[in-house]
Amino acid sequence: MELTTTLNLLHKAHACAPRYKVLLTALGTNYPPDRPINLLTILNLNGLDDALWALCATAENCDKVARLMAADFAGQVLPIWQQYSDDKRPASAIKAARDFANGLITAAARDAAGAAAGAAARDAAGAAARAAAGAAAGGAARDKQKEIFIAYLQPEVI
Repeated sequence: MELTTTLNLLHKAHACAPRYKVLLTALGTNYPPDRPINLLTILNLNGLDDALWALCATAENCDKVARLMAADFAGQVLPIWQQYSDDKRPASAIKAARDFANGLITAAARDAAGAAAGAAARDAAGAAARAAAGAAAGGAARDKQKEIFIAYLQPEVI
């Protein structure tokens, strides 16, 4: 799915000035303020954090893609959770988030699964956080998140 924004939409969403300036400099100071900017371009010019933030200022509705990406990001750390707990609530919450994004369950069902997962996460968060704290693990997680972002925003091949 192609998602785009514009300089005007980013400004209207209160993009932080220093990162906005980095993007504007990379695009060229004469870049038209209403010309579409693909979020993959922002990823390449400004990095993952700015590209993820730009999801809040897209010209297209990106709710489904954003929800599915978030579920995939959470799914990345599920194996760490499972090393410390047999509790299935986080996996159920991730599934509920995906099901909601795909229109298979209601918001109330998604919220109930999320609340249960939140309680479970508080129970074992310390152990899981210690396990995931290594810099190498963090770098690998960011690389995987970038891969997920790119996969969702690749042009559809017919």
